[in-house]
Amino acid sequence: MIKRVILFTPLVTLTLFGLINAVPYGRDHGNPPVRVEPAWDSPQTRELAARACLDCHGNETVWPWYSNIAPLSWFIQNHVDGGRDNLNFSEWDLPQEEAREAAESVREGEMPPGNYVWLHPQAKLSTSERAALARGLEATIGPSDEGKDGRDEDEEGDDD
Repeated sequence: MIKRVILFTPLVTLTLFGLINAVPYGRDHGNPPVRVEPAWDSPQTRELAARACLDCHGNETVWPWYSNIAPLSWFIQNHVDGGRDNLNFSEWDLPQEEAREAAESVREGEMPPGNYVWLHPQAKLSTSERAALARGLEATIGPSDEGKDGRDEDEEGDDD
């Protein structure tokens, strides 16, 4: 009985691996064209963003070899799709819902995520680089809408 388990376990494992790799999701590694990038405040901000952000938040993703192997391909494709949907520096002519939060996410260490940095050590930012990128993103993206005219958005129309 133990011989059967020892013989069939690798066979079942290889069969399952082959089957999950037949699923086409996660291997469409096209990069849409770069439409419009923001007017970066400095070349340093652009360079730091390219190192730490643009693989997921831009249309110039570098797809590593392992992005073709399921189930990693599923995770990576989902991560890039979500990153581009939330904030895409290559389609700056479209509304960017999360842009105002980018600097805060970098400053708080939420971005780039740890699992990305683990596989892409060049994306690891020092404390000073993290601060510079956050400042550069704030300068590039501009002030938040809140308080532009001295009033919060919630106060607009309140004439009590």
